[in-house]
Amino acid sequence: MAAAVDFLDPTLTAPPQRIALGVEYKGARYRGWQRQQPGVRSVQETLEAALSKVAAAPISVSCAGRTDAGVHASGQVVHFDSPVERPLKAWVLGTNANLPPDISVTWVQPVSDAFHARFSAMARRYRYVIYNDPIRPAHLAEEVTWNHRPLDIQRMRAAAQVLIGTHDFTSFRAKECQAKSPIKTVHHLRLWQNDRLLVLDIRANAFLHHMVRNIAGVLMAVGCGDRPVEWVAEVLAARERRQGGVTAHPFGLYLVRVEYPDDLQVPERPLGPLFLGRVPELEGP
Repeated sequence: MAAAVDFLDPTLTAPPQRIALGVEYKGARYRGWQRQQPGVRSVQETLEAALSKVAAAPISVSCAGRTDAGVHASGQVVHFDSPVERPLKAWVLGTNANLPPDISVTWVQPVSDAFHARFSAMARRYRYVIYNDPIRPAHLAEEVTWNHRPLDIQRMRAAAQVLIGTHDFTSFRAKECQAKSPIKTVHHLRLWQNDRLLVLDIRANAFLHHMVRNIAGVLMAVGCGDRPVEWVAEVLAARERRQGGVTAHPFGLYLVRVEYPDDLQVPERPLGPLFLGRVPELEGP
């Protein structure tokens, strides 16, 4: 992956061409990423409005992953075809000046016309953050999922192993999922705990609708002792969503990275969310 372009260099100008942006956002106040009917707030519509002000022309963006209502991102990637020439810094600083505080453009990169934020991606990575304490948190209340029952991370780690690899994840997909195939490859599924924070870090070639939240729900059921470790294998083998328990709350979920072939030179920032800082145990591909 490439380093981000120094968009503060005033000599760097992007002529009309395809532009890629890194975007982070807090999804609690939005009905998801995707543009919806008038009057319904979406991240896409809000970002497009800000970009259109910088361009003084309509801008439409495509994203790497359409997050649900309440879901966050620290590593979303979008692209658009610029109809105008602008300094690179305008696409970051100018757009941010027109965005609300809960959405931020983090980097800019001119890319070839062959680049597509969604279809060029090789892998995506999510983190699900759980606050495990008897008392609900007042701080970060919309950035974590609260679970008041003690969670046994060793049981959750043991249960998660069966989900690594290539499987039919029908039991973990939402009923309204539009993916052509339920077969996905999970490259890693790691769990890390620091005091009352527990983080599930999952990387896969692609994800089904609600897949991470359904996995989190199943693992929390094992972690609090409601279900045995072996239950996760039974859920996976059943290929039936009704066997998979509850869908976990969206507030703890973050899209933290989208990976592309090296030759596309797409920048990467440190893995989020920001309040976790660097977690050596979760670093690496």
